[in-house]
Order: sequence, then C-alpha cells, then structure tokens
Amino acid sequence: MAGTTKDFDKPGDPQRTPIAVPEASQFKQKSVRGGTLTVLGQGIAMALQIGTTVVLARLLLPSDYGLQSMVFTLTAFFSLFKDAGLSVATVQRETLTQEQISTLFWLNVALGVVLTILVAAAAPLLAAFYKQPHLLGITVASASIFLFNSLSVQHRALLDRSMRFATNVKIDILCAFIGSVVAVGMAFLGFGYWSLICQNISLPIVGTIAVWGAMPWMPGKPRWTPELKSMVRFGGTVTLNSVVVYIAYNMEKILLGRYWGTAPLGIYGRAYQLATLPVQQLIGAAHTIAFSVLSRMQGEAERLQRAYLKSLSLIVSLTVPVVISSAVFADEIVRVLLGEKWTGAAPVLRLLAPTVMVMALVNPFSWFLRATGQVGRSLKIAFLICPVVILGIIAGLRYGPQGVAMGYSAAMSLLLVPIVAWATYGTGVTARAYWGAVRRPIIAGFLGGLMGWLVQRWCAGRLALLASLLLELTISFLIYVGILLFVMNEKNFYFDFVRQILPLKQDERAKT
Repeated sequence: MAGTTKDFDKPGDPQRTPIAVPEASQFKQKSVRGGTLTVLGQGIAMALQIGTTVVLARLLLPSDYGLQSMVFTLTAFFSLFKDAGLSVATVQRETLTQEQISTLFWLNVALGVVLTILVAAAAPLLAAFYKQPHLLGITVASASIFLFNSLSVQHRALLDRSMRFATNVKIDILCAFIGSVVAVGMAFLGFGYWSLICQNISLPIVGTIAVWGAMPWMPGKPRWTPELKSMVRFGGTVTLNSVVVYIAYNMEKILLGRYWGTAPLGIYGRAYQLATLPVQQLIGAAHTIAFSVLSRMQGEAERLQRAYLKSLSLIVSLTVPVVISSAVFADEIVRVLLGEKWTGAAPVLRLLAPTVMVMALVNPFSWFLRATGQVGRSLKIAFLICPVVILGIIAGLRYGPQGVAMGYSAAMSLLLVPIVAWATYGTGVTARAYWGAVRRPIIAGFLGGLMGWLVQRWCAGRLALLASLLLELTISFLIYVGILLFVMNEKNFYFDFVRQILPLKQDERAKT
C-alpha cells in the first residue's frame, strides 16, 4: 500500500497480520481530515440525538428519564471496565503482533461476559436502593450491552490505530440513526421508558455488526507473552483513572436520584445533556483523532507539543459557543427544544455552563498524558478532582438540582488552575504556552456572549420565541467568530486548517 507502513509486517510470520498505518509525513493531513470528518459525523449524530430528544420530551415524562438515568448510572459505571483500557493500549503501542491483539480480544470477551453477569445480578440491589421496582427488568435487559460491546473493542481499536476515521464516522451515524428510530417508534407505540432502554441496547448491537464488517480481522488463539503484561498494566491504570473521574462526574446523579426522586433527576438529566452533550461529542471525537496521532509522535517531543496545543485551542474555540448558549440563552433553549413542562431545567443549564468550560480546558490533558505514557500522573490528577467535586455536590444537594449544579461548577472552577499546573509540569508544555492557546477564544467568547445578552434584552417581547432565539444566537456567534478571526488575528490558524482539507479532496477527485 503506497504511502503507508504496516504493523505486524514481518514477512513469513504467521503471527503477524498487515494493518496499514500511515507514514509520519501524512499525520497532519490525516488528523485534520479525520478530525473534520469525525466532528461532522458527531455533529450529525448529535443532531439526530437532539432531534430525538425534542420528540421524546413531548412523548415521555420526566420520571421516564429519571428511571433511565438511574440504570444508566450503573451501566455507565461498569462500562468503564468494558475494555480494561486495552483498546487504549492497542492504539498507543508502537508495535503490535497478531498474537498480542488476539489475546487482548479474548480478554475483552471474557470481561464482557463477567460484566453482563454482574450487572444483571445487581438489578435487585439497584431497585431496592432507589425504591423503584421497575428497575429490576430494566437493569437485566441493559446488562446485554456489555457482551455486545466486548466483541467490537479490539476491532474499533484497530480502526483507530490505522487512522480509518471516516469508517468510524459512518458507523457512529448508522448507530445513532437506528437508535433514534427505535426510541421514537417505541415511544409512539406507548412503551414509555422502555423506548429509552431499547435505544441504548440497539447501539452496541448495530455497532458490533458494522465494525466487524469494516475491519474483517479474525482473532487467533490467545497466548500470554511478557509484552502483554505491560499492556495490561497500562490499560489497568487507564481504567482506574476513568473510574475515579466517572465517580466525580456522576455522583450528583446518584445522590439526586436517591434523595430527590425520579422527576428532579429527570429535570437535572435533561439540563446536563443539553449542556454537556455537544462538548462530550466534540471531545470524544477529538480524543480518538488526537490520541491516535499523538501516540504516533512519541519520539518527536516538540512536534507532539505543538500538535497538542493546536488541538486544545481548536477544542476550546468550538466549546465556547456551547458555553455562551448555556449561560445566556438557557430559558429560550429549554422552551424551544424541550417544551414548557421542562422549564425547571433552564436554571440548571445556566449553572452548569462553568462546568462545561472547565471540562473543555482540562479533559484534553488526558490525550497528551496517555499518548506519552504518563498515565500515572493522569490518575493522580483524577484523585485530586474526585473528592473536591463530590464535596461541591454534597454542599449543594439540599437545594435540589440547582444547588447541585452550582456546587458542581464551583468545584470545577476551583480545580482549574491546580490541574493545569500539575498536568503541564515537566512535560515541555509550559503554563504560558497553555494559556496562550486558550485565552483568545475565551476572551472572544466573553465579548460575543455580552453582545448576545444585549440583543436578548432588546428582543424581549418584540419577537416570537424561536425568532428571538435564532437572532440572538446568530449575532452572538458572528461577533464571537469575527473577534476571534480578525481582532485576535486567529484567521491564519483556521484558514490553514481548511487548506489541509481541500487538497485531500482534490487528490481524491484526481484519482477517480
């Protein structure tokens, strides 16, 4: 294959299977084009999800979402163990053999079986904890997710390792589409909360079938080798890090469900989804690209640092409009997207805006630290985050969803400077370089949000709700983009980004 190198490519060795890996000279174009396709794909998937949410919000009750959140908190926790970090180890490893990947595959399948049994066995305990008997059947049904997921972990990792980002995008869109059809169809037929549960179950089933079709690699017999020990240790540290962060970022849902019940939890859950879904989709998509590319740059420290800072700047600049929307236009967004019965979600959405901003500023550190093998430091930072966030949540719990959102954001804001200082120390990425990468979009965002707020004051009572919201968002974002590109002089950075995409498209047209 022209222009690529190959993993497992020792001639005549039956333990090695050719998996194409791009050459170093292609990393920039591959990452830019892959990142663009991934973000566009995630945008389509997010639009499907938001559209589905808009429809379901009018067909289902807050208590239905509350039940889903209760079981989702459990399944999401166990999902942290679904691959034991072995997919990360597969992508990060400089060299990989057929024997190693086969052993990792069977380890993942065994883990999937164990997790399926554990989640099903936990169903009575969950129902008793929340005092909701409906959770028994919901949890048992949801346990099947882990078995289906385990069958596709290493195939997904091989797609990421070979930088086949467009393939992953197509699979994600397919899963989102079928999941939306399942959810809306069942809700129309009156299945209530089961429409949400079956939507979640359909995603890994469709995803596994599609991934196996896209990456027709077949596992061989498992065999333990000394090299696998370091990969399992690496993956275990990554998994423990994910567990600690998950506890910190989801404790509020557990406590709200336990002490306030399904309806307040449903209100909080919808606000949390509106605030964090775009950013989670964006950071998740960027993580796949950035981690794969940065892992291939391990031997080039300066190049790796520059690539990371550019990725961080792009993530922050795309997150700022979400923060503006949540902080300034929360009331209009909730009324337009969810309807009048969800108005209680608006103040929660507004109070979560600082949390969203801090997540965009600190979560990308995981790409850099994992790609450079510094998973131990990432884990220690997670141990710093967890107790501080939980204390903030507990402090606001007595005031319900709004108090929890305020405590969450206060804790995350207090953690920002310590996390940046610790994550950058001794890595070659200076604090000055870090703040230089993020300050321009933040300043431009503040000014754009201020202009949006002024337009909002002017529009009050003058225009219909939807027209008012569209005008406010349009002016706010235009001011933000104009200041960022021309006043802050960032146009060259983004124009170069576009130029990296266009030549590839021209090359593809020439080939056809």
